[in-house]
Amino acid sequence: MAELSSPEVPPSDTALRRALRRARDGVALDVAEATVLLAARGEHLDDLLTIASRVRDAGLVAEGRPGVVTYSRKVFIPLTRLCRDRCHYCTFATVPHRLPAAFLERDEVLEIARAGAAAGCKEALFTLGDRPEERWPAAREWLDERGYGSTLDYVRACAIAVLEETGLLPHLNPGVLSWAELTRLKPVAPSMGMMLETTAGRLWSQPGGPHYGSPDKEPAVRLRTLTDAGRVGVPFTTGILIGIGETRTERAESLFAIRAAARAHGHIQEVIVQNFRAKPDTAMRGMPDAELHDLAATVAVARILLGPRARIQAPPNLIAGEYDLLLRAGIDDWGGVSPVTPDHVSPERPWPRIDELARHTAAAGFTMR
Repeated sequence: MAELSSPEVPPSDTALRRALRRARDGVALDVAEATVLLAARGEHLDDLLTIASRVRDAGLVAEGRPGVVTYSRKVFIPLTRLCRDRCHYCTFATVPHRLPAAFLERDEVLEIARAGAAAGCKEALFTLGDRPEERWPAAREWLDERGYGSTLDYVRACAIAVLEETGLLPHLNPGVLSWAELTRLKPVAPSMGMMLETTAGRLWSQPGGPHYGSPDKEPAVRLRTLTDAGRVGVPFTTGILIGIGETRTERAESLFAIRAAARAHGHIQEVIVQNFRAKPDTAMRGMPDAELHDLAATVAVARILLGPRARIQAPPNLIAGEYDLLLRAGIDDWGGVSPVTPDHVSPERPWPRIDELARHTAAAGFTMR
């Protein structure tokens, strides 16, 4: 991977103390102050986590669920692992000759969903690549043979089948969508999602960037989907991916962009703060993992910026067992955890067992529901 940014200079102790004081006093922070807080370590990080915890706890009390951290028992359906994008850290997307078929058949989808329903799952999360038929002839042929005009047409048909035949609630993650596409999918899915990941355009436009060569990762395009989901009134999950080469300022700007969309439309149901973990057989296999204290600081800043009513989560299988650290940072949701299927995006990192996750949550003083 090309080096896309210079090492960042840490803020002064004075700047950190000032930003912490303003956050503690509930003063609205700007991008520069949020950027300073993202660099908090040691005693400053402890102070930041304490402030974020208080904001989260006030929100839980206001919601009538003090001390309750939520999760979603769900089943994951990898509808297709083909994608037109070329993200340099991804192992989910692959090539046609490595798959038995371009897509799961409808019966395979229902088999997975029924197993989830039998295990007490409530949601079926559809994971898939973006518009693979525009890059791979095998995907186009598979859809044509079955009478579907696009991947999104097939997603819609499978969502209807899962809803009608298993009762699970479809949550769709088909990537970038237009206003018209969101409107068409809304009646068959109680919620949808797409990670914003970052607003750093250079990570998409510059050769060597993690999103170079991926048309659906242009930040302006993803922000438009986030805004259109609000205009259509779709309950939406989004979030950021940290440690892929962005600066702290760019990370703060991404959080402010999510906050702006949430305030404008009120449709952001949860915000994920996800840490980069290097994977073998990718262009970014030699990049260091996002440091967990960096993750905790980012979660805490997200909590402070997004406020007590925001639902903020960190994937529990990517945090190396640091459950207490992330709870101190201000999460109130562990997101989707499956007793049936692996995390198809990070299969090398298994989900914690639900009872194990509940024990860790209880040890930190919370009840998991």
